[in-house]
Amino acid sequence: MTTISNISVRHPLAPLTEEEAAVACRAALASGAVDPGARIAYCALAEPAKRAVLGWDGTPLPREVTVVTYEKKIGRTSMLTIGLPEGALVSCVHAAAGQPPIMLEEWLANAESVRNDPGFQAACAKRGVTDMSAVQIDPWPASNFGLPVDGEGRRLARCVAYVLDGPGDNAYAHPIENLVVVLDRDTGEVVELQDGEVIPVPRAPGRYDSGTRELAPLQIVQPDGPGFTVDDGALRWGPWQLRVSMHPIEGLVLHEICYVEGERVRPVVYRASLSEMIVPYGSTSMNHWWKNAFDAGDVGLGKMANALELGCDCLGEIVYLDAVMVDEDGVPATLRNAICVHEEDHGILWKHFDMMAATSEVRRSRRLVVSFIATVGNYEYGFFWYFFLDGTIQAEVKLTGIIQTQAVAPGSAAPYANLVTPDLAGPHHQHLFNFRLDMCLDGPRNSVYEVEAARVPPGPDNPYGNAFTATSTLLATEAEAQRMAAPEKGRYWKIVNHGSRNAVGEPVAFKLMPTHVGPVLLADDEAAISKRAAFATKHLWVTPFDAEERRAAGDFPNQHPGGAGLPAWTAANRPVVDTDLVLWYTAGTTHFCRPEDFPVMPVEYTGFTLKPAGFFDRNPAIDLAPTRGGHCHP
Repeated sequence: MTTISNISVRHPLAPLTEEEAAVACRAALASGAVDPGARIAYCALAEPAKRAVLGWDGTPLPREVTVVTYEKKIGRTSMLTIGLPEGALVSCVHAAAGQPPIMLEEWLANAESVRNDPGFQAACAKRGVTDMSAVQIDPWPASNFGLPVDGEGRRLARCVAYVLDGPGDNAYAHPIENLVVVLDRDTGEVVELQDGEVIPVPRAPGRYDSGTRELAPLQIVQPDGPGFTVDDGALRWGPWQLRVSMHPIEGLVLHEICYVEGERVRPVVYRASLSEMIVPYGSTSMNHWWKNAFDAGDVGLGKMANALELGCDCLGEIVYLDAVMVDEDGVPATLRNAICVHEEDHGILWKHFDMMAATSEVRRSRRLVVSFIATVGNYEYGFFWYFFLDGTIQAEVKLTGIIQTQAVAPGSAAPYANLVTPDLAGPHHQHLFNFRLDMCLDGPRNSVYEVEAARVPPGPDNPYGNAFTATSTLLATEAEAQRMAAPEKGRYWKIVNHGSRNAVGEPVAFKLMPTHVGPVLLADDEAAISKRAAFATKHLWVTPFDAEERRAAGDFPNQHPGGAGLPAWTAANRPVVDTDLVLWYTAGTTHFCRPEDFPVMPVEYTGFTLKPAGFFDRNPAIDLAPTRGGHCHP
């Protein structure tokens, strides 16, 4: 049996090494629990129990790895837990429903199977496309609509095609409309060929790599180097300390986020990550009605992470962190520069000019940025976590890349889509991101209140009609805690610890503030996607902590019929007062495409903010020294 040698005591949440990943994958395939020819969908650190991590005293904890496999012959998905360093099988669970994420080898093989299909070639020829080497195939997740083909137990792809006009061309400028192939990923068999009305393939160029306008160079210099340190995933900066790692499905994961106040290390969030996301399309056309991508569960955001480039993806005094990923054979490789860590100036933090004394005090804001970027098909998603000196935490998603496109007959329009060129449209769609926040505010016993601004009716308590107040409602159960944002009421949610009090005698608290608030899932309540992505029907969910409840749509949303994840867990309507809590927040954007979004979409933003609300006794950034060398006095 293969073992790992020379293991030193590392933190229980330290990132997987290549050696650990290799041992775990080999052990999984040799365990007897799955066929030795099974394919590896992904592997990740099996995080130790939360209580054990919080109480860790340096004594080694059992180190385990989760390996997800897929057996083509029987269509079975399994989750194996492998113990290190020996590579022993700890457990094996076979998934009851759903499929593992799409693997790179499948993506390539699926495209080739479609290109080689005579029926597909004939359908292309009707549209004047005969050179199959110029055809790009995008094999999408098949979703699940309860159709006969969805219930046959096959591992499916729904495939659409585009034409490349040459090397480096933007294929999305030339979609082949009304042509969809339903493919069996395991056998390469074309299950269905849907060939509709012929619409000419748009021929206008869509290249985006030939810009010539230059700007003056912008340099960000820190002569003394960065103001943070990173050691085996442990990140320390100013008053903040946390752990950073990359998960193949969730992408960037932050653990043990703490604010250091003097000698006191105060926990705020135990674990923060993107739990799941959904990109539902609102078009009824043949090529688009079925597009509902769970880009985390269907593909894997960490698996799609970019190797970042200095001066392009990140600017300044950068420290990059690598990530370990495995291929379908279980062979590990290091993705260089997967995570970017740097500091940014963020304008004024606080300022006051004393008119009587004619003196001014000002401090500049600086934030720590931890980020990564994933490319999933045509879209790029940048995930950014910001940490501020005043105790604020912000999560932001930056969306860019290339929109999905639809060919339009000359002189006509497309329903549920907007023209971006005379013969090309962008279908209406949404991007909805569910973040999982495992709270630990001064400890694990927390509660959540909904707070909103309210007018006070004129009367004895409001004789001048100008008064307003804030109402605060305790969310006591999971059903009560399924909430919607209400910007017109200034609604936010306050996480409190009743057992920890601030200087004014109130429970310490942080508030979760929606930003860039938009609609939740717009599909009909009875639509298949509403059942499969139920998490996206609410802005907020609150659940008691359960280590098995990690993904908002369940572990394997790919082709899952629906009902898994948050709707299944919250059906028990468990109490959520003074207990170990998890908040699930859905942020997103609804995209009605513009001509300005093509050929590449400028960045669009969404996210949320966690802001201290009585967690501190005063402004925690009051002790900042003036900027060195600055002249802030009049």
